[in-house]
Amino acid sequence: MRTRNRQYNVRGRTLFVGLAMALASSMLVARAGYLQLVNNDFLQQQGDARFVRQIPIPVSRGMITDRNGEPLAVSSPVESIWANPRELLLHPQRLPELAQALGTPLAPMTERIQARAEREFVYLRRHMNPDDAEEIIELGIPGVFSQREFRRFYPLGDVMAHVLGFTNIDEHGQEGLELAFDEWLTGTPGAKRIIRDRRGRIVENVDLVRAAEPGRELNLSIDRRIQYLAHRELNAALLQHDASAGSVVVLDVHNGEILAMVNAPSYNPNARHTAERGSMRNRAVTDVLEPGSVIKAMTVAAALETGRVHPDTVIPTSPGYMTVHRHTVRDIRNFGTLTTTGLLTKSSNVASVKLAQDMPPEHLFDVLNRFGFGQATGSGFPGESAGVLPTVRSWGPVERATIAFGYGVSATPLQLAQAYAAIGNGGHLVTPTFVRGAPAAVAPGTGSARRAAADGHAGDGDRSRGQRHPRPGRGLPRGRQDRHLAQGQRRRLPAPLPQPVRRPGAGQQPAPGHGRGDRRPEGQRLLRRPGRRAGVRRRHGRSAALARRAAGCLRTVVRAAAAGHRAGA
Repeated sequence: MRTRNRQYNVRGRTLFVGLAMALASSMLVARAGYLQLVNNDFLQQQGDARFVRQIPIPVSRGMITDRNGEPLAVSSPVESIWANPRELLLHPQRLPELAQALGTPLAPMTERIQARAEREFVYLRRHMNPDDAEEIIELGIPGVFSQREFRRFYPLGDVMAHVLGFTNIDEHGQEGLELAFDEWLTGTPGAKRIIRDRRGRIVENVDLVRAAEPGRELNLSIDRRIQYLAHRELNAALLQHDASAGSVVVLDVHNGEILAMVNAPSYNPNARHTAERGSMRNRAVTDVLEPGSVIKAMTVAAALETGRVHPDTVIPTSPGYMTVHRHTVRDIRNFGTLTTTGLLTKSSNVASVKLAQDMPPEHLFDVLNRFGFGQATGSGFPGESAGVLPTVRSWGPVERATIAFGYGVSATPLQLAQAYAAIGNGGHLVTPTFVRGAPAAVAPGTGSARRAAADGHAGDGDRSRGQRHPRPGRGLPRGRQDRHLAQGQRRRLPAPLPQPVRRPGAGQQPAPGHGRGDRRPEGQRLLRRPGRRAGVRRRHGRSAALARRAAGCLRTVVRAAAAGHRAGA
């Protein structure tokens, strides 16, 4: 069989292979160009998903200061250790070393990480000292990282605990003014995009997604020096009288600014896990009590307003007791004949009942209501109680008598302080406020809501944030407002004036709260002639003159009674 020799066209084959390779290369280059230049979204997303991360930029909560600018609540930077369970579980031999560095038992930590094995984030320990956290990161354990956070710190501890309240681990207000002004104090975290390597280290900052806005400062009306003295004296009084609890409220009578508010027992908000639950509520605002003889000044005020009683009006109290509807009202002893001033000096129950019986019950109820009993003060403190003032329809002869000397009615210590501040303020009832420089809110006599004496004006910095002034409870869901803010607190509340107060010139009104020499806020006087419609203040005529005389007589009676009590002591 013959074998035929074939001639191969080497040149043709080489040309064919070259053309095929050139065509394939062109197709690959075209495809690569298409994917990278035209349709690059998919590859970009896949690459970003593996290396680009958007991380938050933490911001600090706004500082709370007293009226002199001294810090009461500050946020200090801390570090939190977190891990990527997927990556960390690939190196189980490093877990004992990590547990020892964190100071936590190995078994619970391992169970916690394994329970989140399909996730990429789990906290291992939060709010650590930055130096301690850095030592853990330097161990180089795969999948373990740190992030910056802030922790709330209260320099005065238990002295300011009930007023300030506290925040949770995420720095959201939970109690007190931290809750009431949570939106004002909370900043807006920023965000930025970064590129991480396979070990989680930041390689490059890509861009800024959102700038961080820190929380705003809150300047309280509290004077921490007065606060400390009130705290010290209250605890001394509790020890002296073997009492279980007590409260102190100090008000500026002219503008309603709360200078001090303390309760005992108290707790340390920096270590509140050791506190008893009953010691964490602000008793001066949430707890009600029967005021007792404290209310006799209001009974005298109601009697003075009728015009039939004067400071030197004689009231017989012999033989030291009287019968009211088969019930006996007694004094501690027979005081004989007393004047209206002597009623307060001796704290006579019999004289108080006789004054109450000499006026219509509707009038006594109206005066007590105008003094603020039975309604929230409007301070904006979460959980404030409105107290109890029974409707006049439910008053019988006994209730009418007991209410005259402070039983059958209940009020908070803040309500009592507000009522006595009205006496020292010439008959003007002002709304208590925790914010320094807030326009004084003058309470009308009855029925209508409290009105602000002056509207606040925000500084330029506040306008840029789109919010004028801090207001208690703003930003809370409506359900939480209903629970935390008592009735009557959805009214316009005092707001601070961040701009400096200037001396008024021609045509200008002085800013309330600028000093003791300021003109008192204009508004209706608390005392008025019975029968006049609430909310009307006549500048001329018998009604206005009677109201002025009643307010002046009441101040005279209270001062004389206090002087007589000191002399007797």
